[in-house]
This record gives sequence, structure tokens and C-alpha cells, in this order.
Amino acid sequence: MKITLKDGSVKEYEHSMSVIDIAKDLSEGLARVATSGRVNGELVDLRTVVDSDSEVEILTFDNEEGKGAFFHTTSHIMAQAIKRLYPETKLAIGPSIENGFYYDLDRETPFVAEDLEKIEKEMKKIVKEDLEITRFTKPRDEAIAYFKEKDEPYKVELIEDLPEDAEISFYQQGEFVDLCAGPHLMTTKPVKAIKLTSLAGAYWRGNEKNKMLTRIYGISYPKKAQLDEYLTMLEEAKKRDHRKLGKELGLFMMCEEGPGFPFFLPKGMVLKNTLLDYWRELHKKAGYVEVSTPIILSRHLWETSGHWDHYKENMYTTQIDGEDYAIKPMNCPGGMLVYKAEPRSYKDLPLRVGELGLVHRHEKSGQLHGLMRVRCFTQDDAHIFMMPEQIRDEIKGVVALIDEVYSLFGFKYHVELSTRPENSMGTDEDWELATEGLRGALNDLGLDYVVNEGDGAFYGPKIDFHLTDSIGRTWQCGTIQLDMQLPQRFELEYTGADGEKHRPIMIHRVAFGSIERFIGILIEHFAGAFPTWLAPVQVKVLPISDKYMDYANKVLDELNAAGVRAEVDSRAEKIGYKIRETQMQKIPYMLVVGEKEQEADLVSVRSRFAGDEGQKNLETFIADIQKEIADRVKREVVKEDEK
Repeated sequence: MKITLKDGSVKEYEHSMSVIDIAKDLSEGLARVATSGRVNGELVDLRTVVDSDSEVEILTFDNEEGKGAFFHTTSHIMAQAIKRLYPETKLAIGPSIENGFYYDLDRETPFVAEDLEKIEKEMKKIVKEDLEITRFTKPRDEAIAYFKEKDEPYKVELIEDLPEDAEISFYQQGEFVDLCAGPHLMTTKPVKAIKLTSLAGAYWRGNEKNKMLTRIYGISYPKKAQLDEYLTMLEEAKKRDHRKLGKELGLFMMCEEGPGFPFFLPKGMVLKNTLLDYWRELHKKAGYVEVSTPIILSRHLWETSGHWDHYKENMYTTQIDGEDYAIKPMNCPGGMLVYKAEPRSYKDLPLRVGELGLVHRHEKSGQLHGLMRVRCFTQDDAHIFMMPEQIRDEIKGVVALIDEVYSLFGFKYHVELSTRPENSMGTDEDWELATEGLRGALNDLGLDYVVNEGDGAFYGPKIDFHLTDSIGRTWQCGTIQLDMQLPQRFELEYTGADGEKHRPIMIHRVAFGSIERFIGILIEHFAGAFPTWLAPVQVKVLPISDKYMDYANKVLDELNAAGVRAEVDSRAEKIGYKIRETQMQKIPYMLVVGEKEQEADLVSVRSRFAGDEGQKNLETFIADIQKEIADRVKREVVKEDEK
């Protein structure tokens, strides 16, 4: 039996081997940290036996899918602890998620925060018991009977939805048995560090008509130090919460009259418009033209695009003159009509068309979260129409543009390629050509990427860009989607060099994604302390007393005339108080003015970056800050020992 490993090397075995035994043969150290495996592309338990030539990868906590098996096992440990402490609790589902796990639970007396400590303590006991985890199966009827006897109605419902001939898998650890497809760890012992983080309400199966269950979230790690690091990051994230900072800095607000519909306040609009000005400048330089398409368009358009059939549950609809219309959830169909508005030639291609379009999508109320998950947002969309031979170069151009954006804000990122989903339109040939176009461009650029099988859009494969912020969290923002379906459905054409009609290929792409969400990410990334070019207020002028108000206003006028966003603090407060308040508002520069400054036509400069920078001529200060703004540089904070 030949086993091909991830690095391409081949191991030969005379008999069948479990994945864990293959891991042990490779390295005892690897076997100790292994959580699961991948055999011929399929995620499996370490206990899975391989009995023929196969490709095998050993997964650990350092791998996302390996981490998933670890988290999933911890969700079972939590369910076991809960059944020991509160045996009347009914179990729903308990999957792993990106940052940990959760379990949905039904109990007559709902869980409260105080219960989490008891559950955590019992979980740690289960880990110490080093319970072996075993897998077994039952036919569908026996599985239903088993859970009926256990009085677990949610498990029964899940099984009843499976096909008649389905074989149902179970996992057991000690006295606890759960319905699960796996994979799981070999024992409970490796889960060294556990923290239950929060409680929330969750409708059964996400349906608002179903019963509200209690969802308990948690996180786990193989080492306590890893958990401590994560909890420190969580504490830092709380301080940076964009909802809290957005309110404190006067950027945006949410109202019960419009759940999921953000209100931007004056300072928030300055921030938003500064971002949009940058977007326009960048796209003009990259050869894009800008358009604007209507927010409401007819049902016929959305049927042509496929959204009416594939996306209607996320759309808001209305009637006009007795006809069905929809508020646009995406800008693409309007972009198709713009392309069709006039004849196109191969000489016009590639045609790069940008749009800052306001879109609306229905999100369930429980999923709304500040600016991160809203019901209306501005999408920085662009559609590139091109010939097949232009695909790779255009994708490279988009990648370069997105890289320029993220680099400016100090984001690192990783790339994922998502392939054809089950619910898709188009032929196998179209999907193959589109997917290989994206893959080829990534390979040409030498970019590392992960493949997400089946996670593409319904009309084409895509490349997603996942940002890493200043405290290590990841956010999915930029997307490049290659689409051969919409040009066909809208019968787009161009006249080729041969004089014949041809069908263009189209790229959908966003750099920010949602402007609103990107602003939320920026607030948290910078903890509200934006680079000077982006700050809603760049300079605060602080007169020491009312006697120097005329000079303060003169300084303000000169700043405003120079295009610097400035305010004056005219309150009759002590200067120390004014300085502290300005620091709380995270304004980059303070100009303190008093008798000495007025007499010499100077300003005393204090910055967020270096503290007291001493007295400067106002003209010199203005020239310096104008350059900082124009170059969009990010000044680093000077530490005390560097001063």
C-alpha cells in the first residue's frame, strides 16, 4: 500500500494502517499533536483505517481543519458536562466555529452567566478523566429510537430529515453519546485549556418561528499559554469595539427605528468621504470609469440575473404600478444594463466600470452587529468586461490594486480561492475555464492561497482576501469573482477584430467590500486613533484662556484655508482638561496657544505620536502636516525610551 504525503513523498506499508499509526510511523511528536487527518481529500478521524493507495495528510491544531476537530471535541466535552450537571437539558447542535465552538441547548430554566464557571469546572474534570472517544453507527430507525428513549427531540428531528437508507454515526466518551459526523480527537486529554466565553439566544435551526434556545460559546487550546494570549486579545478587542468607539467619537449611531440601517454623523461622514475620495483617486489612476445605477429595479431584471431564484430570501421587494420590483442587493445587474447601453468593440476592452452603490440585503435581527453586519451598505463594486485572453492580466491588476489598499492601512492578508458550489449556474466547461483563470493568475503572481471547495458564488468562482488586523483577528473584505454566466444571461456582446460578435467575460470585484464594514474594521484596527490623513478632525487648537481666542481663531482660519480639518476648543476650561479631552478624542495634533505663541506667531505642538513636540512656526507646521496628509503616511507612536 502506497501512502502519498502532503510534501509529495511516498511511504509503503505491507498492511492497512490507521491514520494515527501512520502519524506515529512518521514521528512520535507529530502523533502527539495530531487531531485528525485528510485521506484523499476527505476529512477523517485519526482512528480511520487506510487500506489502499491513498493521499494522506496529518492535521494538527495549527491547521484550520485540524483545529476544527479539536474545537468540536470540546463542544462534546461541554455537552457531557452539562448533562452531568443539568440532566434535564435537551441537546440541539454543537459545531466548531472559526474561533472555538458552541452548543445550542434547551432547558426550562435558562442558563445564566454564573452557570458557566460550574460547567467549565466539570469540563476540566472530564479532560482529566482522559476518556477514550469512540465512533459507532446505527441504521436510521435504530438511531431515532435511541434518541427517543434518551428524550432528545432535537436529535430525533435531525435524523428524521436524513434519507431513509442513511447510516448514522455516533461518538461516545464515557457515559456520553452524541450524534455526530466527526471527526474528533482520540481522547479528551489533549484539551488542556478551556474558557466558556458567552451566552446568547439562538432560534432552533436559525428559524425565527422555532423555539429560542440558549447558545453557549467557548474556546479551547492545547496549552494554557495559548488561551491566555487569546483572552488578552479578547480584552483588547473589547476596548476597541467599534460600536463603543463609534459612539464616543461621534462617528455613527444605530436607532430602533432602523435596525441594521446605520446613521453616519458629521465626523463619520468626513471619515467615509475621505475613504471614498481615496477610492476614486485610486480607481481613476487604474483606468476605471465610475457609474451610478438605480436602487430599485424590476423583477424581470432580477429573474434575468438569477437573483430572483437564487437570492430572493435576502432581497426586499415592493410593487410599482402593479408590477414586482426589488431593492438591489447587488450592483451587478445594473452594470449589465450600462454595458448594453451602446455597441462595444474589442478596442473598448478591457472596460473597467466602478460603482459606489448602496445595496440592501435582509439579515436576520439576531445577526446584526454594529457596522459589521447591516441591512444596507455601500459596496465599492467594479465590473471589468474583457476578452478571454485578458483574464490573467486583469486579475493581476485587481490583486495589485487591492494589495495597495490593504498595505496603506497596514493590513496583512491571506488569499482563498473558492470553487463551484452545488447551487450554481452554467456549464462544467465555463466553470473549469473560470476557475483555471483565477488559479493561473494567483500562480503567476506567486501568491500562496488556500482552496475552499464549493464556496464560490452561484455564478462563478472567486478569490477572497482575508485581512489580519492589529490584534490578530481576520476579516474577509476584498473579493474577485470571475463570471461567465451574467454576460450570457444578459446577452452581452462585443465586435471582435474578426468582425464577428463575441461574448465578453466579466470580473466582479470589491476592495473595501462594504464601506460601512470596512470603517468598522478600521475603527477597531486603529482603536479609533486614525492616521492623520483619515482622522475626521486632524488638529485641535487649544487657547490657554479666552484672552487668546482671537489668535486661536486666526490659527484655525489658516489651517482651514490650507485644507487641514481643524477645530478650536473655545470652552472656559483649564488647559490640562482640554488636553486630556483632546487625547480622549484621539485627535492627531493639538496646537496650544497663549501669550508666548501669540507674540511670536508660533504654536506649541503636542501630537498623539510624540507628545510635546515644542514650539513651531505655524507656516512650518502647516507644510509638515500637509505633506503627511498628502503622502498618507502613518506616523508611529514614539515610546518613552525612544524620546
